Amino acid sequence: MERVNNTLLTAFILTGIPYPLRLRTLFFVFFLLIYILTQLGNLLIFITVWADPRLHARPMYIFLGVLSVIDMGISSIIVPRLMMNFTLGVKSIPFGGCVAQLYFYHFLGSTQCFLYTLMAYDRYLAICQPLRYPVLMTAKLSALLVAGAWVAGSIHGALQAILTFHLPYCGPNQVDYFFCDIPAVLRLACADTTVNELVTFVDIGVVVASCFFLILLSYIQIIQAILRIHTADGRRRAFSTCGAHVTVVTMYYVPCAFIYLRPETNSPLDGAAALFPTAITPFLNPLIYTLRNQEVKLALKTMLRSPRTMSEV
Repeated sequence: MERVNNTLLTAFILTGIPYPLRLRTLFFVFFLLIYILTQLGNLLIFITVWADPRLHARPMYIFLGVLSVIDMGISSIIVPRLMMNFTLGVKSIPFGGCVAQLYFYHFLGSTQCFLYTLMAYDRYLAICQPLRYPVLMTAKLSALLVAGAWVAGSIHGALQAILTFHLPYCGPNQVDYFFCDIPAVLRLACADTTVNELVTFVDIGVVVASCFFLILLSYIQIIQAILRIHTADGRRRAFSTCGAHVTVVTMYYVPCAFIYLRPETNSPLDGAAALFPTAITPFLNPLIYTLRNQEVKLALKTMLRSPRTMSEV
């Protein structure tokens, strides 16, 4: 692709992820199913939490309902555009669409990061201070914390989008990625990106590292509290309430650290790693939380068996 001087780009071309051409239809159908099941699964979780008064009155399930909304949003931003990679023709995206995709991905992604931290804090209070938990973590406080996470996430997303797109882009216009993300887009800037790369590393590093540190600190306290429980059944139930959260946090943080918190490279593994927070984790979250959570499974069964009863509650 030749560089066109003094001409600002109006669109980018997403090269997508490499794949054997004979598997084009298979991959398209696979990600279409992933997208449909992600939307249906997370929507079902959200409706269940909203419809059952026993769930939406408890902070843990308020956080779970918000997580479902975030997962639906991230999947909708990324997966349909990813599916276009498995169709014929040029995969272009308007300049404004690229800005919007980068903003909403980092907005929702950082909000999800903050939400995972709130969920860990909620589990810490429930297990380490069970008698004071109803006073320390009220439904009102949890709603305020969620609102704070949304605001902080929107600020983070706006900062990343402004820093990335205030630079001039005059060609080439091929984004070597399946969506508009910071490392891939910055490679196309017609200016020095050293400051942007440093600020991006520090900003994302602070968000990810601080959230991860708080989650780790919470679970150190949780493990210590669980080990003090005398009965095996009590320890098992305490661990089971945290297992789902630990699983999704691991699937979120490991790929993000691989993509953003290492020296700049253009590795094909970046695309594979990015599939986890953008497509795989939103799909798996409903399965992880429903399969490991007896209260959610009971509420789902009640709602599916007697929707009229649930609507009258």
